[in-house]
Amino acid sequence: MSSVNKKEIEKFSKMASEWWDPDGKFKPLHKFNPIRIQYLKEKIVHNFKLKNKTKPLSGINILDIGCGGGLLSEPMSTLGANVTGIDASIKNIQIAKLHSKKNKLKINYLCSSPEKLKNKKKFDVILNMEIVEHVDDIELFLKSCTNLLKKNGLMFVATINKTLKSYIFAIVGAEYILRWLPIGTHEWEKFVKPDELEKILEKNNLSLKNLDGVKFNIIEDEWRISNDTSVNYITKFIKN
Repeated sequence: MSSVNKKEIEKFSKMASEWWDPDGKFKPLHKFNPIRIQYLKEKIVHNFKLKNKTKPLSGINILDIGCGGGLLSEPMSTLGANVTGIDASIKNIQIAKLHSKKNKLKINYLCSSPEKLKNKKKFDVILNMEIVEHVDDIELFLKSCTNLLKKNGLMFVATINKTLKSYIFAIVGAEYILRWLPIGTHEWEKFVKPDELEKILEKNNLSLKNLDGVKFNIIEDEWRISNDTSVNYITKFIKN
């Protein structure tokens, strides 16, 4: 049993050298990153009642799944967390290791999928950011992720809703018109509705605590948290 979609891995492996180029193929993720970091930091600090002002995530063990080149793993590490980043693409992991070494960050990068990860300790926080729409078996994937999470731990899932609006904005707009992303980055059939995501995770003893939309403001040229979940959205679940 595997949640790894080989076609998706090949697609992202081909672009691996561009992970840290803010004007390259991952430009949208670079623009997306500030709001993701702010959201995660605030929710983790609040949930675990953390008090360290200089390293707000000190002592928190985070697993970043589908970490790519480390765009989220590195800021989490800089904020003080102990980070493990996993990705099914060896090229992504090589890029991530190289970049973190350059920045003198201690991040445990491994080429793995959650179902193959042999980890004795469970994590306080699991990040599934922009990954569930790229996996093969979402139920197996999320069940495997849940097995790696501590009781009362947090799981964040950010993905794209399955609506007509998301097809127009995330595929036609972002890939074909604005050329923000390479054509074929997303498949609408793989998009996940929030209630579907909640149903799968409820079966694995996770409760939905936050559901927020993420919207791009063209005038300000930045992403913001919004009430509109019809395209991009981010969730916080807690393990019962």
